[in-house]
Amino acid sequence: MLAPPVQRLVTELSKLPGVGGRTAQRLAFHILRQTPQDAFALADAIREVKEKIGLCEICFNLAEGPRCTICQDERRDMSVICVVEEPGDVIPVERTGEYRGRYHVLGGALSPIDGVEPEDLKVAQLYARCESEEITEVVLATNPTTTGEATALHIADGLRLRRPELVVTRLASGLPVGGDLEYADEVTLGKALAGRRAV
Repeated sequence: MLAPPVQRLVTELSKLPGVGGRTAQRLAFHILRQTPQDAFALADAIREVKEKIGLCEICFNLAEGPRCTICQDERRDMSVICVVEEPGDVIPVERTGEYRGRYHVLGGALSPIDGVEPEDLKVAQLYARCESEEITEVVLATNPTTTGEATALHIADGLRLRRPELVVTRLASGLPVGGDLEYADEVTLGKALAGRRAV
């Protein structure tokens, strides 16, 4: 039904996460309606990001060059590492303005069912950083999912074996600000109770 170049564009767009066939088709028609300059600017931006962006040699965050901007920043606290699953997880932590340490991006989470083992992630590199650098605390900020929890527990055990004196912490989880108790699920409410603190 569609011309082959348009069908190819729809097929490629539908490979994006969260983009189904209909959305891909709408995006393709939107691109066709754009001016050639706008469409080529999008294509150039995609090409440029694939050519110029790689992983930081220290923390495995996205970087233009050998090191990311956070690892280059000498004002950051070099004694604290925040462990996240993906480069996109660094952004919300940075937005809080509460964290001034460095990061370590694992590149995913443990999931034996999907064939993701510790060797497939940057876990060994994290252990090497903790053994060679003057690290005093590791903050485990993996997602509060089954795979994220399993990853955090695995890393915590590995760090305790290698550096028993190292402080290993986990992000608190529980009720969101402004949330009602009646709408909280049992797991979230349980985490909130377990993580309660004195006032």
